[in-house]
Amino acid sequence: MARVARAIISVYDKTGLEELARGLHQRKIEILSSGGTARHLTELGIPVIPIAEYTGSPEILGGRVKTLHPRIFGGILARNTEEHQAQITEHRILPIDLVVVNLYPFEETARRPGVTRADVIEMIDIGGPSLIRAAAKNHERVAVVVDPADYGSVLEELERADGTVGEPLRRRLAAKAFGHTSAYDAAITAHLTREDSEAERFPTNLALPLTRIQSLRYGENPHQSGAIYRTPASTGVQPAVVDCEQLQGKELSYNNFLDLDAALNLVLELPDTAVCILKHTNPCGAACNRTGDAVDAFRRARSTDPVSAFGGIVGCNSQVTGDLAREIKEMFLEAVIAPDYDPEALKVLKKKKKLRLLRYPEMKLRRDGYQLRSVTGGVLVQELDRALENLREAQVVTNRAPTEEELRALDFAWRICKHVKSNAIVFAGEGHLLGVGAGQMSRVDSVKLAATKAQHDLRGSVLASDAFFPFRDGVDEAHMAGATAVVEPGGSIRDEEVIQAADEHGMAMIFTGIRHFRH
Repeated sequence: MARVARAIISVYDKTGLEELARGLHQRKIEILSSGGTARHLTELGIPVIPIAEYTGSPEILGGRVKTLHPRIFGGILARNTEEHQAQITEHRILPIDLVVVNLYPFEETARRPGVTRADVIEMIDIGGPSLIRAAAKNHERVAVVVDPADYGSVLEELERADGTVGEPLRRRLAAKAFGHTSAYDAAITAHLTREDSEAERFPTNLALPLTRIQSLRYGENPHQSGAIYRTPASTGVQPAVVDCEQLQGKELSYNNFLDLDAALNLVLELPDTAVCILKHTNPCGAACNRTGDAVDAFRRARSTDPVSAFGGIVGCNSQVTGDLAREIKEMFLEAVIAPDYDPEALKVLKKKKKLRLLRYPEMKLRRDGYQLRSVTGGVLVQELDRALENLREAQVVTNRAPTEEELRALDFAWRICKHVKSNAIVFAGEGHLLGVGAGQMSRVDSVKLAATKAQHDLRGSVLASDAFFPFRDGVDEAHMAGATAVVEPGGSIRDEEVIQAADEHGMAMIFTGIRHFRH
């Protein structure tokens, strides 16, 4: 690469621009620019050559065409070959050695409330991605910068005696540039696909821009590396763990993110004032309080399985108060996630310096409606499970209908069961999780495990099953444990046998018609 003699700068995000441009000017590097960037640099007293003046072609179509010109792209794409050098001389093209470009804020504009379709379309950048891709293609000679965080590295490189940007940095910047334009195009694709009511639900090419939030110390285990990425967001109804603010505590791990995501998704579906405790993404405690007493909800959640709660994750759907913080402080926990913490709570919990405290945002964002799971050599994609059935509309299949108290308990148990690994069985009372059977290979074993784990008397409890009972043995076990009512999807070829078992035991049973497997 020859000494950097000429740069083109065209940026929407002007963070760090003054320092970069002054650094280039001090090194006697010519700056080509246009539009708002040129005006900004001129106001700062930094000399620029207007692109229209250099190309001899004015900006047209309201600024849609300004850099799309052979004298610009020839200057970027020309290689140090005899043929290319002869052609740029013939056409009076000046080599461009440094391209500094970032793009119109398409995603931010698209999710702005009240934005028009015309506004969104206008934010589809054309010249910017073209400049970036041209420079990245010719990175053997040209340095391309799309991130203000890299301005300092470029200026440091230019301090070299020969005034060049070294090959290792040019290669890294080129890879980053292609990633930048790829994510930008993916955001546009995702938005236009969502907007098209007739588009395929799962298109042939699924483009999702993923932005790295942070690298992690390691993945699921210390010998695995890991990172977390943000998917595109649109205006919606549910906060996401990637948008949470960490107020204190150790760096979040791969497993912490999984557990916190599970805790947040569960507690947001619970009614009233609720607290849940999760371990390895499964709830080992949960309770609601209809009067708003979060301390009571926490104590009852902890009582579900105090042994498993050790080292767990606590999720709250209301502000953590000082009283609740004092209860939490008595346990060893990995993290707490809540919508807010009052000053007294923060004072109490900050004494546990390693405890991670996360606040989920008031501005609610819904992630794209896809759930992605990796398999060897590919990715499974499905819609998020946003279904939550109204049990008052469920089918009563037994001789006896559930009582009002049983119905409230069944509703609570069904909400919890949706967030337990299959095969999932939940025993509950009204607003209180009593026993959990998670991840067993047979449903009857899940019933037995849930009953065995229960720390409270299960007489008068209710039971929820995430999928149908294939045999009556699960209902028989539930009755022996003390359950009086059952909610399940139904749909087994032995439904009549299962219903008969419930009738024999005097139990109420309702079918939702919807299952909630969680593998």
